[in-house]
Amino acid sequence: MEHYTKAVYVISVAAELAGVHPQTLRIYERKGLVEPARTSGGSRRYSQADIDRLSRIAEMTESGLNLTGVLTVLELEQKVAELSEAVRQRDAKIEQLQTEAATAVRNAHRSHRRDLVPLSQELSIYRRRRIF
Repeated sequence: MEHYTKAVYVISVAAELAGVHPQTLRIYERKGLVEPARTSGGSRRYSQADIDRLSRIAEMTESGLNLTGVLTVLELEQKVAELSEAVRQRDAKIEQLQTEAATAVRNAHRSHRRDLVPLSQELSIYRRRRIF
């Protein structure tokens, strides 16, 4: 996964891979659509994740969305991804708790069985007398 997020592409290569002009990448950066890494000298560096994001931006603009709309869609997609991950983690926690509860119940049943006395040992006959 590190190779996917490692910023290695200079702006000209990133622009070519994304199918846009380098100036377009600068505009996208100003609008907050992409945040390339920077070298110590201030040069932009793009990762494969950035290239994929730029391709997604290009798809949306080609379908008629303006950059504000693209930004909104990207933010919503990020929110959906975060919520999906939160649900996945919650479901894993619920499963873990259910397993722990089932184990605790089994253990409790085992310990109570030792305390039980068979009914035949404790049975006494009781008769109710009739009073008229």
